[in-house]
Amino acid sequence: MERTTLAEIRQDLEASRGRRLRLTANRGRQRVIVREGILEKTYPNVFTVRLLDSNSVKRVSYSYSDVLTKTVEISLCDLEEQKTACN
Repeated sequence: MERTTLAEIRQDLEASRGRRLRLTANRGRQRVIVREGILEKTYPNVFTVRLLDSNSVKRVSYSYSDVLTKTVEISLCDLEEQKTACN
C-alpha cells in the first residue's frame, strides 16, 4: 500500500475495513514486529487492528502518519489468503 497523503491512506484503510492484513512495525533499535490481524475500525486520526496470533483478544492502534512515514507497513491479504496466513 503506497500512498502520499494522510487522506489517501485513511480512505484506503476505510475501504478495507474487515479485511485481513499483515502489519510490519518498526519499533526502533532493529526491533521489527510482524503480526496478522483484522482491520477493525478507522477513526479520524488512528485505526485499530484486532490481532489473530493470541488466545486472548488484543487490539493495537496506529496513526495514519505511521503508515506515511513507513514506521508501519501494511499488506492486505487476497481473498483466498483470508482463510490461511498471508504471504
